[in-house]
Amino acid sequence: MKQRMNPEERRERRRRVVARSKFALPSAITLLSVLCGFSSVVMSINAAGEHPGVYFLWGAGLLLAAGVFDGLDGRIARATNTATEFGVQLDSLADVLSFGMAPAILAYRYGFFQLGMADPQLRAVGWGASFFFVACGALRLARFNVQVGSVDSRFFVGMPIPAGAACIAAVILCWPDAPTQAWVAYAFAALLFLVGLLMVSTVRFPSFKKRSASPRAGRLLTLASLLVLAMIPILRERFFVYFFAAFILGSLAMNLAWKAGWRGVEPPMKKSAEPGLPAE
Repeated sequence: MKQRMNPEERRERRRRVVARSKFALPSAITLLSVLCGFSSVVMSINAAGEHPGVYFLWGAGLLLAAGVFDGLDGRIARATNTATEFGVQLDSLADVLSFGMAPAILAYRYGFFQLGMADPQLRAVGWGASFFFVACGALRLARFNVQVGSVDSRFFVGMPIPAGAACIAAVILCWPDAPTQAWVAYAFAALLFLVGLLMVSTVRFPSFKKRSASPRAGRLLTLASLLVLAMIPILRERFFVYFFAAFILGSLAMNLAWKAGWRGVEPPMKKSAEPGLPAE
């Protein structure tokens, strides 16, 4: 006969269950990001039927949702002090799936599949551009993993892969109908090559995950965030295109300004003052 636990033993058991659940929560959120990436691939496949634009919209929206979950898992792990090596590895694998493979499949199905049936050259270019995006994303993640603790955590070296996937999703959200002209498809291929190059470049992109020690900088960042949110109902489907265009151009301008001697924002240090970098 099973012996009944006393109140102290029950409290200890509940404490252990809560502790285990805390460690499982970040990984569960990471898997939600994988679910969104996988669902985006399913939407790309379903776009072969009627009303493909609706499926392209869903596929792009799911990539953005995957980005939200990807940003949450690391924050929750740090807030609950449950960051583990297992979680780091799972997050990296999830990023390859949700922000590398899923957007590349969506981009190929959206930009090149239909027109490529009559233009083999365009289909080959689309295949190459989509693979280039995946390859650069994988290289970007590998470099990020080996640079942990050796670069300034205020900046990413190269565009983060979630932002690269979001750039592709932004275009599809703004223009959900697949291109009907070859030059538009070639321009879309050029975008894939450009985003891939930015991911493996050494251009520094700001990381907004680390709070500034300056109260003034914190207030300015809060104000800027509110202004950005206020633009969503105004710009609607064009918002993400403008946002990521500004993010890329602003980052490039900041890097060029550093080379010219500008120090309005301190350039990255060679060695991070922290033991590690936040996960992408």
